[in-house]
Order: sequence, then C-alpha cells, then structure tokens
Amino acid sequence: MDIRTNVLRQLKNRREGFSLEQAFYTSPDYFKLDMEMIYYRDWLFIGHDCEVPRAGNYFTVQIGDYPVVIVRGRDNVIRAFHNSCRHRGSRVCNTERGSSAKLVCPYHQWTYELDGSLLFARQMAEDFDKSQFGLKPVHCESVGGYIFICLAKTAPDFAPVRDAITPYIAPHRLGEAKIAFQSTIIEKGNWKLVWENNRECYHCSANHPELCRTFPEAPTVSGVQGAMSDPVIVSHWDRCEAAGLPSTFQLSADGQYRTARMPLIEGVESYTMSGRNAVRRPLSSDVTIDNIGTMLLFHYPSTWNHMLGDHAISFRVLPISAEETAVTTKWLVHKDAVEGVDYDLEELTHVWTETNDQDRRIVEENAFGIRSPAYEPGPYSELHEGGVMQFVEWYSNFMVNRLQGEQAKLSVVA
Repeated sequence: MDIRTNVLRQLKNRREGFSLEQAFYTSPDYFKLDMEMIYYRDWLFIGHDCEVPRAGNYFTVQIGDYPVVIVRGRDNVIRAFHNSCRHRGSRVCNTERGSSAKLVCPYHQWTYELDGSLLFARQMAEDFDKSQFGLKPVHCESVGGYIFICLAKTAPDFAPVRDAITPYIAPHRLGEAKIAFQSTIIEKGNWKLVWENNRECYHCSANHPELCRTFPEAPTVSGVQGAMSDPVIVSHWDRCEAAGLPSTFQLSADGQYRTARMPLIEGVESYTMSGRNAVRRPLSSDVTIDNIGTMLLFHYPSTWNHMLGDHAISFRVLPISAEETAVTTKWLVHKDAVEGVDYDLEELTHVWTETNDQDRRIVEENAFGIRSPAYEPGPYSELHEGGVMQFVEWYSNFMVNRLQGEQAKLSVVA
C-alpha cells in the first residue's frame, strides 16, 4: 500500500478524541507528506512588516526544501521570492537578514532588482533574454503587520483570512512596531506535537510557574470550548468591544484560524513576573483602555500569537524533519520605545523565554515516549484538551480533503 493510501485510510478510520498513531509523529515518509500537502501548499506566517522597514531590507527563511527571501521594494511593496539564482541555483541572499540596493548572487554576480527582475548577467550570449530569468516569485500577503507567504503555484484565496483577522489585530498597529528581541529554539519533536502542546493548559500548573502567574488555566481561555458561556470572558469582551476592540471568539469554518481577546488573571496587565506592564510606552494609541488581556490568534500550521496593551509576541512553527521543529518567538514593542528607558529586556522576555524552554522539554519527552513500540493513541481530556482535539480534527480533515482531491484528479486522468 502506498504512503498516501495508507495515511488516508488511517485518518479516515482514526478514533476521535484520541492522539494519532505513532507514524504521524515519527515517520520521515509521513513528514514528507505533511510538507507536500500542507506547508508547501498553504499560507504560512513568515515574519513582520517591521522587519523590512525600508526599500532593500530583506530577510531569509528555509521552509523544508525551499529557501525564500522576503524583500521590500522601492515601491514600498513587500515581495517574496525563491532564494535560488536563475543561473545555476545558488542562494542569492545567504545571510539571515540584510539590506541591499540590488540582490546580487555571490557566485557569478547575477544581479536582480528588488522586484525580482534580472538586471545584469555578465558575459552571456548576445541573444540572452534577461526578461525570462527573473527570480521566481512566491505568493506574499501583508495583513496588520503580519507577512504570510504561500509556496504553491496557485495559492488558496487569502481574502477570507484577511477579512476575518484584520479587525482584531489592526488596533495594535503592529505595522508600526519594532522587534525588541527574537529567539529560535529547536524542539526535538514532530511539528504536530508542538501544536498539540500549545493548544492546552492542562499541563500548565505542573510545568509553567512563570506563565501561571498571569495566564489563567481555565480551559475556556486556553481552548476553543465554553468561552461563549463563561461570564468572566463575556464581561471582558463587552468591556473591550465598548472601547472599539473586536474581541469575541471567532473560529473559521474549516478550523484553520481563530481570533479571541481573552482576559488574563484578574489585576494582571501583561506577561511579567509582577503582572505589570513590561513596556512603559503603550504598543498602540488606538488602544484606549487598560487590562485588555491578550488577543489570541492562531493560524495553522505556522503561527500562534499574543497581543497585549504594552507589547505583542508572535510564534512561528517551521518543521525541520519528522522529529525536529524550529519555533521562532518575536517580542514587538512600540517603534519609539527605548530599551533601558521604556522597558527592561529581561523583564519583557522572561516569562515566555522560560515557558518556551519548558515547552521544549515537554515536547521532547513526549516525542521520546512516542517512539516506544508500546505506544498507542491515548484519550484526550474533554474538559481541558478541546483545543488539542480541534487541532487534530483540523489536521485530519485537511489531509483527507487534500489526499482525496489528489485521488480524484488521478482517476480523471486515468
């Protein structure tokens, strides 16, 4: 039985409310299929507008087999390109980030404009047509200070995502923020384990002492179930919406993305050990009230986010292999906030730096145990792990739909 048929059979016959079978977390073949069906074909959060504030600013990223460069053009448009020279394939930009008037391949100096067009290729034949050898574009969209890209030849419609999330994130004005700090950790576990761990706080009290000083453990806050009937949450929504901040729970029809403004523990303003704001300068002048909690956004498969009154935190999930995942965290503050004056970097980053490392250890222990021949799918907690069940449901449905679609195309061709 070929891998696609086997995965389709397992997902269609999986036991709802239980974790996936071992191969979904460990198999290189299953991982390759995940990349082909999801990461290479759907929209991925990749970075922020403020990382490329001026023309010629760029940053690079590796998504599976694909190196990509994101650059702001002289027309102020942010674009993404396959970071592979059209001459012999060398990476054009080989540093994590930089700034350049042109994009010049270091191998043979083929030179590209910031819009990707080939400007100069020395000592080629007289009939060489530069117009046919520009950098290959990658679909790129910017929304509310977030950059999303899609590697597929034909990208899914981004308009529903834009329309749904813009009202929630726009008040935070992240397009005008700056990154105060960023870190990348490698978690030795499958990307789905990273997400499953993120989607519940069942584990928080025993593992996250810093986070639990500010973030409620209530499943209505961290999951996707019960929020609409929680009086504390509903009261928080009413207060925030009265101040012009869209807040109520919103989940896309296919379960791929969600927005909701959730309260922190009573009296807490931000993710700090004291519970007070880490940044003296508010993130946005459009937010006119205090104690707004955290605006939670997730978009499978690549990002979850927290937007507060004083700063925002974005998380990017990029798989490396079947049992390695890169998680990049970025702390954003007002563009004019000054380190050492308006905020202390240690205070700003401490809670999530500790939480990230704790989550890394949790995921790695989870992955270690799943490798055991004795492993079999176990039941999720209906009370605390509704968010995990929702993620696994999304993953299963997404993969089944993609695989069945491929089978349908093959049957038509045959």
